[in-house]
Amino acid sequence: MRDLPADDSWIADRRRAVGAAIRAERLRQKLTQDDIWIASGLSRGTVQRVEAGEDATLSTLLRIAHALAVPLRDLV
Repeated sequence: MRDLPADDSWIADRRRAVGAAIRAERLRQKLTQDDIWIASGLSRGTVQRVEAGEDATLSTLLRIAHALAVPLRDLV
């Protein structure tokens, strides 16, 4: 088991990486953020915040992965 770092900066870094992975997959599929929020049932702002690396719930990430038709593990 790993010890946690002294600060939580790694969490923000990881959230940004997840957001970047979601954005990259969306762009790879030539989809817009509007396509994703409509398909996922999320708000436009939620999709924007997730791609920007802000905190997201597991349910939100699952909805986005489903809308992209990829396993969640491919995005995280």
